[in-house]
Amino acid sequence: MAECHPVGFQWVMEAKARGATVIHVDPRFTRTSAVADLHVPLRAGSDIVFLGAIINYVLANEKYFRDYVVTYTNAAALVTEDFVDTEDLDGVFSGLNHEYRYYDFDTWRYQGEDVVKPAGGEHLDPMCGPSPCRGDSGRTPASTWSAC
Repeated sequence: MAECHPVGFQWVMEAKARGATVIHVDPRFTRTSAVADLHVPLRAGSDIVFLGAIINYVLANEKYFRDYVVTYTNAAALVTEDFVDTEDLDGVFSGLNHEYRYYDFDTWRYQGEDVVKPAGGEHLDPMCGPSPCRGDSGRTPASTWSAC
């Protein structure tokens, strides 16, 4: 980033000066790696595993800014009770029409016809936002994370 986007990189350096930890994920060692607090040289093909590990860590340890997530995202919106995740349907999401090989997205909708404000309000219900993702990201065994 330091070489390709030097104007944008100034904000990374300012954040670092204010105490932020800079983590650079790249198989190559670059100028950005040199100023980063942590350089993670991923092997080819392991990037999605690394991303899954980060998502799992953030959700499991609630390291997200809860007030922002609830107020400014759709994380508090409740999905319909018809939604069934892949772990209960042998690897496919609810709404799959096997005969015609397409998904009917009606089971993926949020509760309520026209959701303008998230139905979850000030709390995060088990059927909203981070909760289903927490289950998805936690399914991968910890031994897989060492592939990075």
